[in-house]
Amino acid sequence: MKPETEAELAEMVAGLTEPVNIVGGGTRGITGPAATIETVGLSGIALYEPGALTIVAQVGTPLARIEAALEAEGQQLAFEPMDHRGLLGTGGTPTIGGVVATNISGPRRIQAGACRDFLLGVRFVDGTGQVVKNGGRVMKNVTGYDLVKLMAGSCGTLGVLTEVSLKVLPKPEVSATLAIQVPDTTTAIRALSAALKSPFEVSGAAYDPQDGQALLRVEGFAESVAYRVEQLKSVLAGIGEIAEVSDSAALWRALRDVAAFHGKDGDVWRISVKPSDTPDLAARLEAKQTLFDWGGGLIWALVPNGTDLRARLGAFEGHATLVRAEASTAETLGRFQPEAAPIQALTNGIRHKFDPRGLLNPGLMG
Repeated sequence: MKPETEAELAEMVAGLTEPVNIVGGGTRGITGPAATIETVGLSGIALYEPGALTIVAQVGTPLARIEAALEAEGQQLAFEPMDHRGLLGTGGTPTIGGVVATNISGPRRIQAGACRDFLLGVRFVDGTGQVVKNGGRVMKNVTGYDLVKLMAGSCGTLGVLTEVSLKVLPKPEVSATLAIQVPDTTTAIRALSAALKSPFEVSGAAYDPQDGQALLRVEGFAESVAYRVEQLKSVLAGIGEIAEVSDSAALWRALRDVAAFHGKDGDVWRISVKPSDTPDLAARLEAKQTLFDWGGGLIWALVPNGTDLRARLGAFEGHATLVRAEASTAETLGRFQPEAAPIQALTNGIRHKFDPRGLLNPGLMG
């Protein structure tokens, strides 16, 4: 099923008699029920007001189209959504609805915030076929359910998004990146933490063990960036040799898309954790390859096929998400970290409110 209007989608959902798999641009390669609803037919930018830093688009609008419109006005999606296709070996076209439904947020999250923090309003069809609208086109406080935040990252389990409103920001004039040679993960996290605690507005903080480099990005007006780069060099003096990267934009695109894992055999996990716990957890991973983002708060791990990484890690404060694996492994282990019983009860209650028949992406999130 491929609706082209919100009304058509609502009619489809109301008439469902079996579970469905909600599909956006088809880049994530996640399988589900045989019946599908594809949202790519709901496409188009409904409103773009550069002066108000606001864009409204239907969910099937290609992300590239959104970014091109913003680029023409010197603006951007500040949360820097990644492109999963290289990592997952999939095709398809990334859509703005897929970004919002999965709350995709890249390296700049540590400074600017996540996708959900830029989401102003949503329209969606719930599991009964009712059209629901929440939020608007400006930042404001809300009462009752904050459905805008709730829908971001719900992966189509509460309703099928039809339209989203987003806050955008000006693109920085220049970007510069420092690479600090470090001997191990502990030293890398110390360097990233020192930079993030400084007043010099770091917008990217990553560590690539393959190169032994802690990476720090600074963005803004040219004069400000030059000053902050020099100040960061002073903050980090004595940790390791420091060099400036020649192509900052290309480096952070590769980090955003986890390009270091592209084309390599094995399962891919994404672990969110307190940066202070990262060195210990990294040692437990026994991974083939790792990559660290968000100042050490996000660990990407490439492990042998079928590895139960949650069992290997044991109890920790955070969660481990299975991003790439054979369908049998995903079915056995589950893609998302199991929730504690009280949280699971709340989750189930919310889902029942919005999808009482349990037909939208059943089983995807536990």
